[in-house]
Amino acid sequence: MNTGLDNSILTLVIFVPLAGALLLLVLPRRDRDIRIFSLVITLLNFVLSLHLPVHFHRAVSGFQYEIDRPWIPKPNIHYHLGVDGISMWLVVLTTFLTPLCVLVSWKSIHERVKEFFILLLILETALIGVFMALDLFVFYFFWESTLIPMALLIGMYGHGRKVYAAVKFFMYTMIASVFMLAAILWLYAKTGSFDFTAIQAAIHSGQVENFAGAAPWLFLGFFLAFAVKVPLFPFHTWLPDAHVEAPTAGSVLLAGVLLKMGTYGMLRFNLGLFPEQSRSNAPWIMVLALIGIVYGALVAMVQPNMKKLIAYSSISHLGFVVLGIFSFTQAGLDGATFVMLAHGVATGGLFMLAGIIYERRHTYEIADYGGLATPMPKYAAFFLFTVLASVGLPLLNGFIGEFLVLSGAFRDRPIYGILGATGVIWSACYLLWMYQRVFFGKVQHEVNQTLPDLSGREQATLWPIAAAALVMGVAPLIWLNAIDPAVQTVLTPFTDLVSRVVGR
Repeated sequence: MNTGLDNSILTLVIFVPLAGALLLLVLPRRDRDIRIFSLVITLLNFVLSLHLPVHFHRAVSGFQYEIDRPWIPKPNIHYHLGVDGISMWLVVLTTFLTPLCVLVSWKSIHERVKEFFILLLILETALIGVFMALDLFVFYFFWESTLIPMALLIGMYGHGRKVYAAVKFFMYTMIASVFMLAAILWLYAKTGSFDFTAIQAAIHSGQVENFAGAAPWLFLGFFLAFAVKVPLFPFHTWLPDAHVEAPTAGSVLLAGVLLKMGTYGMLRFNLGLFPEQSRSNAPWIMVLALIGIVYGALVAMVQPNMKKLIAYSSISHLGFVVLGIFSFTQAGLDGATFVMLAHGVATGGLFMLAGIIYERRHTYEIADYGGLATPMPKYAAFFLFTVLASVGLPLLNGFIGEFLVLSGAFRDRPIYGILGATGVIWSACYLLWMYQRVFFGKVQHEVNQTLPDLSGREQATLWPIAAAALVMGVAPLIWLNAIDPAVQTVLTPFTDLVSRVVGR
C-alpha cells in the first residue's frame, strides 16, 4: 500500500483542479489548447481519485486517509479531511462527471472559453472539498464556494432568462445556508471546536451545556440548508429555472453532484450530530419526501420542455434519497447512498443527451422533435439506455438503490413503501412517454430529417455513462461493500436510542 500517497491523496484530489484553474489564467487564449488542457487536468484528477476506492479498507468503519493539521489557532480551525464509504464514492462521482462535462462543452461554448473552464475547475475543487471536510468551518467554506462558480456558469453561459435563474439559485441557497452557519457557530461557542468528530463525541457524551434546549433549533438550522439544496418539496422552486437556463455542463454537475450535497449533509450532520431530533422529526420529513416523489413525477409528466422534465425528475428521485435516510434502516441508508450515485450517473447522462440535441436544433421543446430514431439511430439507442437506467430497470443502476430504499421505508412503515413505489411507476410513465414523442412516429419537421448522428467525441462522452450504469446495476456490491460499514456507523446512535427507550 502506498502510504506516501495515502497521506496526501485527499489534498491532491481537492486541489489539482484548482491548480489547473490557476494555470489556465496564464495560458494564452487558444480555445483548442484550453479545452485539451482542461480535459487532461480533469482526467488526471479522476485517475487520482481512483486511489481512494482501490486502497480503501472496506471492512473498517470510520474515516480513512485522514489529515488533521492545525490551521488557524483562534478560532480553532483545523485542516481536517477524511472520507468514509459514503463520501468516497461521491468524490469519485464528481471526478468522473467533470471530464465528461469538458467533453460535452467542447463545441457548445464559443465565447469566453477560458473563463468557462476556469469556473468548471474551481467548481470541481469546491464540490470535492464539501465531501471531504471534517472541520465544520472548512465544510462551510467549501459549501459556500460552490455557489459562485455555479451561479456564474448559469448567468454567463446559460440560455434565456439565465441571469434571473442564476440570482434565484444564489439567493435561495445562500439565505438557507445562513441558518446552518448560525448552528455551527453555536456548537463552536459551546465546544471550542469546529471538528466534526470532536463535536459528535461531546454531544453523545452529554458534555455540551444547554444542548437539549438548543438541539431542535440546531437540527432545523442544518436541515433547512440541506433541504433547499436537495431540493426537498416545498423548497424546490429554484431548481427548474436553474436547470433549464444552465449550460449542459452546469446542468450535469448541478443534478449529478450539487443536489447530493444536501442529502449528504442530512446523512452526515443531521443524523450524525442530532440522532434524537432526527428520529422525532422523521415523520414530517418523510411526508415531504413522499410529496416530492409523487409531485415531482406528476409535474414532470406535463412538461413540454425536455430539460424541465428531467429537472422535475430529479426532485422525484431525490425524494427517494430523503425517504431512505429517514427510515433509519440499514437497507434504507444503503439504498439512499446508492440512489445518490445512480441518479448522478443516469440524470447526468440525460442532461448530456439533451445538450447534444440542443446543439443541433437550439430547442428543448418536445413538440419540435418526433421520429428522431430514423436519422439518429445511435443517439436514440444511448437515450433509451439512459432512460431505462433512470426508470430503474433491473440490471441497470437505478433499480438497486430504489429497491433498497423502498424495502427500508416499508420496514419503517408499510404505507411509506407503498406510496414511494408509485414514484417508480410515474417515472416510467413520464420518461418513456417523452422518449416515444421524441424518437418514434414520423419525422414531424423537415429539418430533423438531416440531423447528423453522434460524433466520435459525443460517443466518447456517453460510453462511460452507459458503462457505469451497467456495471453499477450488475455488480452493486463493489459500491455497497464500502457503503455498508459507514452506514452502520451512522445508525449506531439510533440502535442505542431504541435500546434506551425499550429499557425504560
